[in-house]
Amino acid sequence: MTMTIKATLLFDGNGGASKDRYITIENERIVSLSDEEAPFDMEGVVTPAFIDPHSHIGMEREGEPYQEGESNEEINQILPLVDPVDSLYFDDRAFSDAVDFGVLYSCVVPGSGNLIGGKAKVIRNFAKYRDEAVIKDYGYKMALGYNPRSTTDWKGDRPTTRMGLYSMLEKRFDEVLLKEEKAALEKEKKLNALVDKQAKGEINETDHAFEADVIDREYQLAFSPEEKALLELLSGEKIAKVHVHKEDDILYLIKLVDKYGLSVTCDHACDVFHTEIFNRLAEKEIPVVYGPIGSVGYKVELKHAEYKNAAKIMASDAFYATMSDHPVTLAATLREGLKYFLIQGMSEAEAISLITGKSATILGIDDQLGSIETGKLASLVVWDKSPFHLGAFPKAVFAEGKKIR
Repeated sequence: MTMTIKATLLFDGNGGASKDRYITIENERIVSLSDEEAPFDMEGVVTPAFIDPHSHIGMEREGEPYQEGESNEEINQILPLVDPVDSLYFDDRAFSDAVDFGVLYSCVVPGSGNLIGGKAKVIRNFAKYRDEAVIKDYGYKMALGYNPRSTTDWKGDRPTTRMGLYSMLEKRFDEVLLKEEKAALEKEKKLNALVDKQAKGEINETDHAFEADVIDREYQLAFSPEEKALLELLSGEKIAKVHVHKEDDILYLIKLVDKYGLSVTCDHACDVFHTEIFNRLAEKEIPVVYGPIGSVGYKVELKHAEYKNAAKIMASDAFYATMSDHPVTLAATLREGLKYFLIQGMSEAEAISLITGKSATILGIDDQLGSIETGKLASLVVWDKSPFHLGAFPKAVFAEGKKIR
């Protein structure tokens, strides 16, 4: 399929805006972007498809009692193997509502009742079934602060204080690291002995290679699946999306990063009311997945959370995007949270980037999605008017080259 769209106004997802651009789609890609007037198939205001970088969509479902919700697994505090995709139902109306308003991708995560709640997966909201949904195994969900310490009636060891939680977390990390160090030393010892045997002519090259493979396999088998997952975190191979609101808990997160070398994002940060804290995160190159703004402050750790705090992060050096945290605010209303940044003086084009290009960068999918550029996937939205108009609604929604609405 080849189609040309005239963007009477184009928000490119990278913080730029321009008028009268011609976007040509061929199959699943954007193949050209031009200022030259050309025949077109439709026109309107164009944005990249929106990307929600923190969501529980499909886990807390429309029209079902709360007892049916599956955001949190209550069996233990540390559950790195839990996969949120196993709890998704794609017939949840929230998915089709999100698509109607251009929110085509989400990073879906378990809830925040556990120190480590499970995996983080980037999914297509327009998928029909789970087998076509996942586009990236992103990392893991962690939580600090009030949420994990509030779950004392759940199963497993459940500390009642933050000091108890954090000591539990560090103890588990230290145990896994100690086991890995011991296993690595044992592997090195065996490999050195093997080299000596070969040097003495006791084994030939073929036997040496076989025994080296056995030694490596023994090293791999020393770790349980849970321990391997924790080592992915501790090595920085996978990213931890860390639920954290309070300023002092964020400083503890920075301590964790310094101690263990974790790769993290700071998710929420709604109770931060000093720009200094955002700058501390920027100094450590920790991105912020900010929000949701405009939800009820239903717990003490949100007592400083207000829409005016958008000015604090805007004044900082932090790299950030914004989230829905569906169902805390609905995925379909993701763009509506941008008004709080506009109120504080952000440009419309920069605001759009908070749910397109910057979200894609944080999630590591910016090579394919998040902006309107030649060669990228043609996931974009054609609006009937500026998306900042209260009554704006898409004329058409394109997902990876296909018109889906």
